Amino acid sequence: MRAEFVNPFLSSLVNVLTTMAQLDITPKKPQIKKTEVAKGDVSGLIGMVGAQTKGSFSVTFEEDLALEIMSRMLGERPTSINADVTDMVGEITNMVTGGAKRILAEKGFDFDMATPIVVSGREHTITHKSEGQIIIMPFESEYGRAYIEICFD
Repeated sequence: MRAEFVNPFLSSLVNVLTTMAQLDITPKKPQIKKTEVAKGDVSGLIGMVGAQTKGSFSVTFEEDLALEIMSRMLGERPTSINADVTDMVGEITNMVTGGAKRILAEKGFDFDMATPIVVSGREHTITHKSEGQIIIMPFESEYGRAYIEICFD
């Protein structure tokens, strides 16, 4: 997968968390993901289809990081992942994908986005609906890790 396709998602996640939650998050080294098991505790997954390609994007948060983002964005900190946290993760998934879509459209890659789904629980799975390799990019913050996964045909 080309960097010009991955980088808009990376910069969009950093931008969303910096803007919406005043949270600094640092990208680490990307890897190829071999399993469907998520690295964190709550994930948003969204499909994308365009004339040139189809694929999906997910963002996963460890529980402590998700709760900190919730606290910073809405001023309340739940004690565990609940419906409000999963709604927030769905919205973050939409915002990150929308930001990446805008950047990619400027480069001639247009695609439509589906409605995100959110899955939570330890060792939940993320099933990408395309045949390409899954690129996983870890991010670190003082409150825990986030992971984005990108998979395109």
